[in-house]
Parts: sequence; structure tokens; C-alpha cells
Amino acid sequence: MKLFISDDEIDVREGIRYLLNWSELGFHICGEGKNGLDTLEQITRLMPDVVLLDIRMPKLSGLEVIKKAREQGFIGKFILLSGYSDFSYAQEAIRYGVTCYLTKPIDEEELQKAVLEAKESILNEQIMQKKLLQYRDKARDSILHDILFNKTNDSFLDYHDMMLESYVYQVVLYANYNQDSYQATWDFAEILRLANKNHNSLEYLKQDHLNVIILKGNFALNRFQELMEHYISQPQKGSPLDSLFLTYGRPVYLAEHIHSSFEDAQLLMKRRFFCHFNQHVLGYMDLPKEFPTINANAFMENTYPEQMGNYIQSANRQMLQEVLEKLKKDLYYADLEVPIVKHTLADIMIQVKSILTHTYGGMEIPFPNNAAIISTIEEKYYLYEILDFFTLQFEMCMNAIGSPTRESVMDGILHYIQYNYQENLKLGTIAELFGYNSSYLGKVFHKTTGKSFNAYLDEVRIENSKKLLLNEENKVYEIALLAGYTDVNYFHKKFKKYVGISPAEFRRGLSKEG
Repeated sequence: MKLFISDDEIDVREGIRYLLNWSELGFHICGEGKNGLDTLEQITRLMPDVVLLDIRMPKLSGLEVIKKAREQGFIGKFILLSGYSDFSYAQEAIRYGVTCYLTKPIDEEELQKAVLEAKESILNEQIMQKKLLQYRDKARDSILHDILFNKTNDSFLDYHDMMLESYVYQVVLYANYNQDSYQATWDFAEILRLANKNHNSLEYLKQDHLNVIILKGNFALNRFQELMEHYISQPQKGSPLDSLFLTYGRPVYLAEHIHSSFEDAQLLMKRRFFCHFNQHVLGYMDLPKEFPTINANAFMENTYPEQMGNYIQSANRQMLQEVLEKLKKDLYYADLEVPIVKHTLADIMIQVKSILTHTYGGMEIPFPNNAAIISTIEEKYYLYEILDFFTLQFEMCMNAIGSPTRESVMDGILHYIQYNYQENLKLGTIAELFGYNSSYLGKVFHKTTGKSFNAYLDEVRIENSKKLLLNEENKVYEIALLAGYTDVNYFHKKFKKYVGISPAEFRRGLSKEG
């Protein structure tokens, strides 16, 4: 602690300097005063912790020095020294907070006791002040928390006293960009303070693992926008700002509406799942205007798996991408929590896998097992990562099926018919799958095969039904369904047309040959 000695007699000052081992007592002498004016100037500039002050000095008396120093905000301890044991001086000194009054000649033990008591008093005050500051900060954080969550009683709040008075407010949340990072989040609040050159332009608190900033005033909002546009939205790779992810709510113009801006930012933080690659910022304008109620079952009814399966088989990458884009948009506007979105996407992928493995039973389709599909999707942090996983798997499937390497689109169409003849196939459906006009495709089909689409499809179905008739466990009507005919009489008619005999006669003939 700093000690200041003031006496108009140099011998007294020297005596005090060497009377005690000040360093051992925890003090260093920061200065000396030889008159009242000189002492007042020095102590208000040096701000010593303890002042040893003679009560009778030229220019200003000790009591006048104490009075003027207190008026200027000096809070150090005074120990008065005097050659007069005058009780009236002591009484006046007590009015200015002086608690120790020593008479000359100074006794070594009394002086040591006086300075150590002053030191202990200062330390106790510092501890108390620290506790008060901690309690105040804790109470302030609690009030700010209630303001954010709209739990305050405005009639009891003094926004001026809270230093929350402003014309405009905006809430900013920030966290680590890498959600699996265990590193401490970079102190963006301090960067904003420096940018604003004013510590009262924002409030900062920690809330549920999120860093919360309440911006106050147009200057603070504008500085944030400038930082965001120039440095945060596209941060330099590897820079500290590259490690941050931010969301911000709408500007509000009353302190009691701060919670609305916070709710925006909080919802955006939950929706970071929908960010695109390397996106570091989401603002209130990125919120959907409305959230239609779409549940997981509605997605499964949307025939996404069937569409994807068909476009994979037809190697129609453009339509496959369009389906994925539609899925992305539907999910963005759906009223679904992220875990439900992931579960829905896993269901879609597993159904696509089921369609393809059922269609190409004897072919090795490069799909992970169901557990691996679920865990891979669960581990992803962003929707774009999951859709990239979809695209990669679909590309591998198309390569395995072989349609991408066929010499012509017509080869791909015939390939598709061979594996899907049991479905309710129409020329228009095939044309859409492969990106053709149905009328044009009908002409190309006839020119390539020498037959109409329906005639070719009937031939494929009848050829496969002949193979199915080898298995005597299946009834004829069951074979009709497996071959793609829902009407068994129609199947009989077509079979007789192409084979010359009925299905039952064909099976009996096979039995005789056996």
C-alpha cells in the first residue's frame, strides 16, 4: 500500500521515514508534503492509501487539507499528528472520517499500531466492496435474465438506474461455429465494446451455454452491422471470427420488448441446422414468415422415397437434385424439431434403400446398413451435410445399377422396364422420369424396338410370368399380380395372345416335360 508523509518540519519527516520498517509492514512511501497546499495537490494526484498528516501546517491546516481532499473524492485513510493534545481538533477530525490521532513526539509502537489498523480497515473495505460488486453483478444478471425471458414486473424496474435507457435495442447471440468444439468461445462481446469505444453501449451475460449481447443505441447497432458485413458474414479462414456463429433478432424500441429480439435470436440459433456451407450469421430476416404445420408422417406420405428411387434408376440426376431441393425447402418450412427432421431423413433413405434392393434383388447395391444410415445422419450438424450424404449414396447406386454408362437414354429406359415391369408403368411416367415428352418418346421407342411401349411392356411381363409359373406354389392370380396385371382375366388374355395357350396349360406342359 502507498504511504504519504506530510509535515512542515523536515526532521519529523525524516524521523517517520526511518522509524519503522515500512516494507515489512506492507507499505512503500510514495511522497512527502511540506505544506498544506503541496500536500493536497500530491495526495489527490498520487491517491495514497494512508496519509500521515500534521494538523498544523502553513498555507492550509491539516483539517483543511482533509476537508478539501474529501470534497475532491479522496478516500484514503488519514492519521493525524500534532504536538498539541487538543480534544477540539480531534472532534473536528472525526467529522471527516479520521479515526486515529497521534501526539508528538511520536511513539514507535503507537504509530505501527495505527498504520496496521488503517491497513486492516482498508483491506476489509476492499473485501466488502468486492462482495457488493459481486452481489450487484449477480442481481443485474438476474434482472437481465428476467428481461430476456419477459418475466419482469415493469412497474418496479428503473431502466435509467439499470443503465438500460435507449431509443433502440437488439439482441445478439454467439457460440462456437464448430458445435463439437470444446474450446472456449472467442470473446466477441469485448470486440464490440472496443468497436463502440463505450462500455455502456451493450450488456453481456451468459445464458444456457450461449453468449448474449444486448446492443443499446443506434451507434452500437450500426457498428455491429458494419462488423457483420465486412468481417463476420465471410470471415477470413483461420481468423478468430471464423470460429464464431452469430444470430441476431429484430431491433426493438422499448426495453420491455427486448425479449422479442431475444426470442428471434434464440429461434435462429436452434435453426442453424438449415445453414448452408460456411454460413456464420443468421438474422431475423432469415426466419420463415410462417411455419406451416407439417409433421413427419406427412413427409413419408409425400412419396419422396418412390421419386428418389425412380430417378436413381433412370439416372436422372437433374430431377433427383430437384427432389432434394424440394425436400430441403419443405423441411425448412416445417414445424419440426431437428431430431425429428433427422429421423424423417433416415426413414426416407432407408425406404429408398428398400425400394432399390427389392427391385435389384440379385445386384450388390452399395448402401450402408440401416444402423449406419441412422448414426451417420444423427452425427451431422447441418442439413446440407445430410443431403450431400444422400447425393453421394445415390451416385454410387446409379453407378452400381449401370444406367449412367449405357450408350443411350433408350438403353436406360429398357433397363428400367426390365426391373420395374411389375409396377403400374405408363409411357407418360417413363417420359417424365427420363426428361422426355411422352409423344416424342413413343415415336423413339417404336423406332428403336419395333413395337409400341405397351406391346413391349406386355412382352416383358409375359416372359417373366413364364418364369414365375415354374414355381407351382404360386397361384395363377398371384403370378398375374407379380407380373404387373391387377386383373387376372386380362392376364389370361395377354398370356394366350403372346404364348398361344393359357397360363394353366403352359404350367401343365412344363410339368409333363419335367
